[in-house]
Order: sequence, then C-alpha cells, then structure tokens
Amino acid sequence: MSGGKRIRKPAAAKPAKVKAKAATKPAEPAMDVAVGRRIRDLRRVRQFSLETVAARTDLSIGFLSQIERGLSSPSLRVLATLSDVLGVGMAALFGASPSPDGASDQVVTRGLQRPELKLWRSGISKQLLSAAGSDNRLNLFLVHIDPGGSAGDELYTHDGEEAGLVLEGEMMLTVDSETWSLKTGDSFRFASRRPHRFSNPANDAKAVVLWVNCVTGAG
Repeated sequence: MSGGKRIRKPAAAKPAKVKAKAATKPAEPAMDVAVGRRIRDLRRVRQFSLETVAARTDLSIGFLSQIERGLSSPSLRVLATLSDVLGVGMAALFGASPSPDGASDQVVTRGLQRPELKLWRSGISKQLLSAAGSDNRLNLFLVHIDPGGSAGDELYTHDGEEAGLVLEGEMMLTVDSETWSLKTGDSFRFASRRPHRFSNPANDAKAVVLWVNCVTGAG
C-alpha cells in the first residue's frame, strides 16, 4: 500500500432501536371517576351515609366507597339499584352534579351537548337526549351496544317503565323468562320491575336503540 492514509469504511449503521411504547392507560376510567362523584353528591344531597346505602342495596361499604372514588366500574344492574335507593332515574348520573332541589327547566338538548355515560366494561354507551335534572321522571336515551355488549348475565329490576325502538342492528331482550330477538324497526315496552336484561348478539355490528325510561317513584 502507498503511504497515504488508510480510509476506513464507515461502519454499517445499526438499526435504530424501537423504543417500546408504554401502555397507555385507557381513558374510560375517567368516566368511572365522574359517575362516582355524581353518586357521592346525590348521596350527600339525600343525607345518606355509606352505611345506609349499603344496607338498602346489599352492597358492601367498601365496594360503594370504591365506586364513589372511581376505583370500581359499576355494572348497569348496580347503577340501577343505586338510582332506586337514591330516588332518581339513571339520567341523574349524567352531566353536572345535582342541585339540592334537583330541578331542571331545560327544554332543548343540542346534538353536540349530549351528556354520555359509558359503561365501558359492558360495551354499552348511553347518551342522554333530555335534561339531566335528578328529579326528571321521563328520560330519553340513545343507547349504543357494541358487538357482544351486554347489560350482564343476571336479570335486574328497578323502578319505572321503559320502552324503546331499535334504530340499527340487533338486540336480544329478556323479560322474565322470555327472550326476543329485536331487529331494526322493532320496538318494546315493559314495566321495569319485571326482571330483564339485554345484549347485542352480533360479532361485527353495533346496535343503536332509542330508549325511554319513566321513573315512577322518584321525587
């Protein structure tokens, strides 16, 4: 070789290490915190202790405390039971904390301002189409049920009456010991004191239901 400088070939660039993406915490638990606060606020407005609510719902004080702190995600059955004991409809769990008198004179709810309650473990989302006052007896919801979503395996009951119209997809509805498959355009009505449950049996399509609840014992 000549006396010139040896030219070193640049080393082959090492493939950049792909940094493992930290698992992002799902946003849904924020909804659990919001619902827990509303339940706590309603309980305090009613001047009920945790012990009183536990005795009336057959739920443990520890579980109720976890719900109020957003550490547990309550099922639809549990929310219905708590609503009954607090003397409100499910709509009281939406939106802002309740006023002491529970009053609401809101007439119109804009499409972009619908309060929403996501039961993310159940695959159910409920948008409130009417005002969120805790003393409102008639409430209108738009219910979205994900594929395989369900209100739970157990039948449950609560105060009032309910009716609905399937706008999209398919819904299985059980009332007492009878089960129906409801498809787009089918409707239903029953007393909410009758044991019931519902689900979306589809694997790839959500169900959308216009749902009405009339709370007879609130107020």
